[in-house]
Amino acid sequence: MPTISYLTTIRFDFGAISGLPDDLRAVGICRPLLVTDRGVIAAGLAERILALLPDGLKSPVFSEVPSNPTETAVQAGLSAYRAGDCDGLVAVGGGSPIDLAKAVAILATHPGPLDQYMFVNGGIGRITGAVAPLIAIPTTAGTGSEVGRGALISLDDGRKLAAISPFLIPKRAICDPDLTLALPPALTAGTGMDALTHCVECFISPIDNPPAGAIALDGAERIARYLVPAVETGANRTARWEMLMGAMEGAMAFQKGLGAVHALSHPLGALRSPSLHHGTLNAVLLPHVLRFNRAHVGTKYARLAVAMGLSESADLADFVASLNRRIGLPASLGAMGVSHEVVPWVAEQAMLDHCTPTNPRKPTREDYVAILEAAL
Repeated sequence: MPTISYLTTIRFDFGAISGLPDDLRAVGICRPLLVTDRGVIAAGLAERILALLPDGLKSPVFSEVPSNPTETAVQAGLSAYRAGDCDGLVAVGGGSPIDLAKAVAILATHPGPLDQYMFVNGGIGRITGAVAPLIAIPTTAGTGSEVGRGALISLDDGRKLAAISPFLIPKRAICDPDLTLALPPALTAGTGMDALTHCVECFISPIDNPPAGAIALDGAERIARYLVPAVETGANRTARWEMLMGAMEGAMAFQKGLGAVHALSHPLGALRSPSLHHGTLNAVLLPHVLRFNRAHVGTKYARLAVAMGLSESADLADFVASLNRRIGLPASLGAMGVSHEVVPWVAEQAMLDHCTPTNPRKPTREDYVAILEAAL
């Protein structure tokens, strides 16, 4: 019997960021480190957050977060945290700043090295409630990391691994769709497909968790309906609200586990060159994995299809491929710069990934090679 828990407090609506001072007081943060990235700084969103801090409260800013957060960047963030004598973190941005802030929150209160806290290394039992408090403010509708219990980090040895613990769920999440209105179409598309993949993979996972499954199904319905309008008209407030809700629901369903799409996208995202966007990788891989799993999900594809506004008999893989084309995403890994030479290593790493056991069809290394070759 799985443990079902949704343990954080969420502010969700336009204008929700106005509640930041109250949330800082509620979780006892007096000297926060603001973790963000250069894109958020350039868009003026970090400045808006800083302006909300109570009078006299100074917050150092760490903005050197790469698109795929690295162990080196985590150490730099930890140095900024200690130099500012901080007692908590506020993460503003997509999944990268939020995941990096989670890793800093671990090392601020736990001894290094970081790799001992990764799930595949038995880290879930080493992460305690002593983690530094974190408030997460997403600016993309994608990873749902603001309510997730994991942090994906590319380690110095080249592996992209996840630290997973209920103690990594941010103490507060502030989901303000207003912060996503200026997100460019390409990022809206890539992050939106990340969120859709979360909902789909969680729903078809063999783990029995009906509440999480229902949430994933609802998220898939919202994203399938509103992703194209959000890409085509970024200022569409209804679409942005629905996309942020769908992304959050995708992460709420993580308790069911993900699957082969993520098992493959994690090592692909760890490649030093080319630098690959996680959500776009998921979008390209999803049709191929849907075909691989088709005979092993019972009626779940039919239920997904109906929820997403399709007929029961619709081919979900074809639908996703068509959706990718419509929102301007690449059709193949090759178009993203991935070469055949990396396929054996990616397949080997995918077999070790924490998402492989919860794929509905047990893949072999040869299966992963075949999926990758088809996606190239």
